[in-house]
Amino acid sequence: MNFAKSPNLNQLWADLLVEELVRNGVEYFCLAPGSRSSPLVAAVAAQKKAKSFIHFDERGVAFHALGYVAATRKPCALICTSGTAVANFFPAIIETSKKKLPLIVLTADRPPELRLSGADQTIDQVNIFGDYVRWFADVPCPTLKIKPEFVLTTVDQAVYRAQSSVSGPVHLNCMYREPLAPLATKEKFSNYLSGLAHWQKGDRPFTLYKKSKHNVPFETNIFVADTLSRIQKGVMVVGKLANEAEAEAVLKLAQKLNWPVFPDITSGLRLGKRHSQIISYFDQILLSDKGVKAMSIDGVLHLGGRITSKRWYQFIEKSRPQHYIMVLNHPLRSDPLHNVTLRVESSVQNFCEGLQQSILPAQENRLIKILQKASEIVGQDIRKFLSKSKKLTEINVARSISELVPAGHGLFLASSMPIRDMDMYASPGKNPVVVGANRGASGIDGIIASAAGFSVGLNKPVTLVLGDLAFLHDLNSLAMLQNCPQPVTVVVINNNGSGIFSFLPIAQFKNIFEQYFGTPHGLTFSQAAQLFNLKYQHPRSPEEFVKDYKAALSANSSTIIEIRTDRAANYKSHKDLQQNLTLKINKHFMRKQL
Repeated sequence: MNFAKSPNLNQLWADLLVEELVRNGVEYFCLAPGSRSSPLVAAVAAQKKAKSFIHFDERGVAFHALGYVAATRKPCALICTSGTAVANFFPAIIETSKKKLPLIVLTADRPPELRLSGADQTIDQVNIFGDYVRWFADVPCPTLKIKPEFVLTTVDQAVYRAQSSVSGPVHLNCMYREPLAPLATKEKFSNYLSGLAHWQKGDRPFTLYKKSKHNVPFETNIFVADTLSRIQKGVMVVGKLANEAEAEAVLKLAQKLNWPVFPDITSGLRLGKRHSQIISYFDQILLSDKGVKAMSIDGVLHLGGRITSKRWYQFIEKSRPQHYIMVLNHPLRSDPLHNVTLRVESSVQNFCEGLQQSILPAQENRLIKILQKASEIVGQDIRKFLSKSKKLTEINVARSISELVPAGHGLFLASSMPIRDMDMYASPGKNPVVVGANRGASGIDGIIASAAGFSVGLNKPVTLVLGDLAFLHDLNSLAMLQNCPQPVTVVVINNNGSGIFSFLPIAQFKNIFEQYFGTPHGLTFSQAAQLFNLKYQHPRSPEEFVKDYKAALSANSSTIIEIRTDRAANYKSHKDLQQNLTLKINKHFMRKQL
């Protein structure tokens, strides 16, 4: 690109900004339309190496960007105009920050003379996202009095800070005066750009940041190994991991330690991983008082992020193991029970590989065999329980998807009941899949958009499982599915309200529960599919669901599969199954002495 031929100074700065983002590896640009952001949008459109995604709703496009970054672990750019458009980014910014994902947020703003003046579409955008961004820069209106190097080094710093030790979103608030369109002026920029001659001839960023990757110090490995050697009965619990390499490193360490592995649904170890030490149904085993008592662990090695199972945290709260070692790749606190006794800052892969060199192979562990047998009993009993009913239940849907989702596909799970049902009842399966979920702040907004971005990032078909309220929350984002490169199968559980509240103590208060917490809406979704030109299915039996889901997986466009259930019946089926499992697990542990 010949920057000296930029039509005006606004466009020149925007062109430099986008070029420098591309040189820093930012390839995907998510945009919502608007006037004040015209220079940025025109720069993206002119950049041959940029891939752009345009959506009319700022909240939706921000969650799309989040989903993309969650899939790729690479930063992307998010662009909008001034005013409340910026505020609509906030929910996705919070989730991105909590998940520690790199995102470059570019918001257009009015010039200084229009701030606090009553000018239209003008709000205070300075530090609007507060502590949820890792870095903020209020970029002034383009002027020849500021060297163009300023633009480049500001971008370089932003991308670096987004990927620093605590990755997350950064915010560049870019002020523009008229003209906003790329209208030609009489300005000449050759002399202004003379200091960038060397940069213009190359393809690397102006300021190249190199982040060192430190292995865990030998002394730390020895200290951790010594701590582990004092644990008589330990388990590994595994939360969200960064990639397949981390998952493999975890299993190798588990094999050497010979400890049981409790995998979260997002860990990459819960679905499609067959390993003798993985206890897939650890959450359901914890239903049993005898199982809890028999385990009586004195040590935990927690690798990766927070896990979904509430029963796990209840178990830890009661048992208070002497040693709780947590390994995360950032320094931020992740200790809601205030029980972590040793905290290691490291990538999970580096930690596991380093520690393997410092420990001796462990002896046979009876706990693994007993827990593995208990997990097998749970799996068999879930299958038997579901086979006795001809009704299509929420448990049945989770189970069937886990058995049928093809290897290499993506699976995106909404918060509330969908992720919990998959975590508790999914079959371990034979097919490894990449699981995504917005479990940073665990909201139900932006789920469809997140799944669409997740699919683009993976470049794979994705199955999305969400509830009816999450579906209604993000209805606009169904428009994204019309042009997704890969099909997204949307499985929406419509129980006419908020199903998870039926499991909470507030459900006992019948006089207020249904109106204020159950929140029935009386809506079905066939016309939503019609509005957005998407395929639609409404199966009424387990067999119909399997047929419709298989058809959706083989289709070349997106499909909505609506499952209509009853909240009271869903609550009863969960409780009946859990009661049945508790009896079976209790019998198992009564026969064992740990």
